[in-house]
Amino acid sequence: MVRGAERFVCQSCGATHGKWSGRCSACGDWNTITAEATPPTPPKGLGAGNGRVLDFRKLNQHKENEGSRTASGLDEFDRVCGGGLVPGSTILIGGDPGIGKSTILLQVVAGLANNSVKCAYVSGEEAPAQVRMRAKRLGLDGAPLDLAVATSVRDIVATMGGKDAPHVMVIDSIQTMYVDTVEAAPGTVSQVRTSAQELIRAAKQQNICLLLVGHVTKDGLIAGPRVLE
Repeated sequence: MVRGAERFVCQSCGATHGKWSGRCSACGDWNTITAEATPPTPPKGLGAGNGRVLDFRKLNQHKENEGSRTASGLDEFDRVCGGGLVPGSTILIGGDPGIGKSTILLQVVAGLANNSVKCAYVSGEEAPAQVRMRAKRLGLDGAPLDLAVATSVRDIVATMGGKDAPHVMVIDSIQTMYVDTVEAAPGTVSQVRTSAQELIRAAKQQNICLLLVGHVTKDGLIAGPRVLE
């Protein structure tokens, strides 16, 4: 595989340019184009590797509780989610910084943990002590909720596939996550897109409900590529 020169990517819309410019010609935003290393060019087509035969399931045959929704206990949150959380689904929580994204998700998973649902809260921005302080202010510090500080998507995916994997996991936030094979800083288009794809894929495979926190820019867009919206 051949490694090319660096490319210039708009951090607002994800458009790729051959050279730097002060204004993105795709979305019109100013000062959003940054240089990123061009990833190795993959071979064209599927190559010589063999795929995996798909495992089909009959529409009229399903496991008990498969696809059932779990109510969080917050009526408005459940209503927005269609009645509750579904295993294997991914929900993006976006909003301005400080608006309460982390707080409402802490309430959701702490409430579920109190109802014997195994939940995990992965923070890439705050230390466990800060999360505990917020939980104490909300009266939720007694919840059996698993806390961890991590930004490596590889580590998080390994945890999702482990024997002690949670049923519901919060990632706070997607802008702090990174994939070690992507040569770009956390929060850039390449990292946000790849991190989200890997986490969503793992959540589907392991039947885990994934709650992603995404920050919003001053223009009201999910920070990073619009592919997350």
